[in-house]
Amino acid sequence: MRLLFFAASLLLTTACAPQQVSVTTPTTPPENGQVVTGGSVTTAPASTNTVDPVPARVAESDTTARPPWLKARIAAVLAERKRNPITRILRYQYGGQTVYYVSAPCCDQYSNVFDTKGKLVCQPDGGITGKGDGKCPDFDKNKTNEQLVWQDPR
Repeated sequence: MRLLFFAASLLLTTACAPQQVSVTTPTTPPENGQVVTGGSVTTAPASTNTVDPVPARVAESDTTARPPWLKARIAAVLAERKRNPITRILRYQYGGQTVYYVSAPCCDQYSNVFDTKGKLVCQPDGGITGKGDGKCPDFDKNKTNEQLVWQDPR
């Protein structure tokens, strides 16, 4: 046991020991913008940051014919603090009717599927098991015509 502890300590000490690293970056590019090294020409490094953050992908929402209850639900989400993951509302055809899928706010909470009048049809996913409330176990297999209705833009 003592030998195991010693070996683990030695491994941690060696792996976590500070290492000296020297990095030099030219601050002024050559006048012609090219560097010649060993007979080959390469482009000089840019003097400004060339890595831009990737803009958030914002899918186009279908704003046509949002029922009043759905507009109220969207307003309620916007009145709360931003959720992670963000709330998304998708429209599908399922079980011979148009339904709206509202993503779960977080973790083990249920996602909800509503009919066009705003009545809860089922909760297809989420919960402790991740399988929802069991009232529409075939939702993922049988939903069709996905259309993004809204997603939190914040």
